[in-house]
Amino acid sequence: MIGVKNVVAIVCGGGPAPGMNAVISAVTNTAYRHGWDVLGIYEGFSRLGRGEKNYIRLDPSNTNRIHLTGGCILKMSRFNPTKKESDLRTVVETLTELGVTHLVTIGGDDTAYSSSKVSEFARSIGRTINVVHVPKTIDNDLPLPEGIPTFGFETARAFGMTEIQNLMEDARTSNNRWYFAIAMGRTAGHLALGMGRSAGAAVTIIPEEFPQEKIRLQQVVDIITGSIVKRRLVGKSYGVAVIAEGVIEKIAEEDFKELGNVVLDEHGHIHYSELDFGEILKQKVLAELRRLDLNISIVDKEIGYEFRCAAPIAYDIDYARNLGYEAMQFLMRGESGSLITIQDNKAVPMTFDEIRDPETGKTKVRRVNVESVHYRIARGFMMRLEQDDLNDPGLANAFRMSLEDFKERYGYLFATE
Repeated sequence: MIGVKNVVAIVCGGGPAPGMNAVISAVTNTAYRHGWDVLGIYEGFSRLGRGEKNYIRLDPSNTNRIHLTGGCILKMSRFNPTKKESDLRTVVETLTELGVTHLVTIGGDDTAYSSSKVSEFARSIGRTINVVHVPKTIDNDLPLPEGIPTFGFETARAFGMTEIQNLMEDARTSNNRWYFAIAMGRTAGHLALGMGRSAGAAVTIIPEEFPQEKIRLQQVVDIITGSIVKRRLVGKSYGVAVIAEGVIEKIAEEDFKELGNVVLDEHGHIHYSELDFGEILKQKVLAELRRLDLNISIVDKEIGYEFRCAAPIAYDIDYARNLGYEAMQFLMRGESGSLITIQDNKAVPMTFDEIRDPETGKTKVRRVNVESVHYRIARGFMMRLEQDDLNDPGLANAFRMSLEDFKERYGYLFATE
């Protein structure tokens, strides 16, 4: 056991996000200046759950400039120690053997939950490990107050904007080409909307725009086809459609099952991760375009993973360092059991209970507010079918329909507006 009074361990869980190393650096420097020892635990909770003491002593000499770098010097793991009490016990006992008195976790909702359970279990067996969580995800879907991003999101949005810009230029240069960019974000459309809006994508589709529990695949196909046709009428036979990957879980399962070759779980539900959503949309839209005698090439592309280990932009460097500093201030005050946020230029701890759904016990998901001015403006800049278009004879003609048939065919797109 390490013979110091205060030892803080840093554990990083989930997937990487720009700014991870900035948090680690800030925690280390703040703790070191106050005489605390800092242990960087490798590979999240996975080694601790096996009783392995795989760590590095951190101090300013080995963390001095890491805030400028991408990735995570401690590596990461999605191992969840809360699924088995034996794993949770092993984590607590291993931390105790290392002399750890305080724990800083950096991660998403699963890591936040694990952090709280480690502290609770430690108390239940007569030990004390005070914990604080620093929330991160490029998906921006943790339940912080509206307008406050999770660190890493702004860097991902900036890099995503550049990628969409490049795709748009390639589409324009090639002519008669569209890109379908399937953007990371399984539960919320923040990243898709953020980079699509900033880059000026022709259309961005997010799950939050559909209030109904399930939609038909054809609805997404019709939205994209409408965008392609409208742009063509103004002389632009190219474009980029950004589609949040979370849209896939909005679509009725029978639509995918009709396509065949889907992987089902033991309950007969589709494994969405096994579906090539971009290719499915591509083939469906191409079929619509052939009916309209439009010769357009489509390239589908998944984007998101390439942003996770990008070097953080200045915003996320400062933001992540502030969170790391305030996380240590929180622990040094003797407090425990919260995640650190910065609201109105003040550090505001939020308890784990505040971010947890009381009915499910799981962390709440922050979704895009489709009633906000930001979303309304984003929609205003998109090129997609709007309700007023149903009265446009020229557009109906482009779809090779009479005005009445056009209204009947596409009017359902606006039934909820």
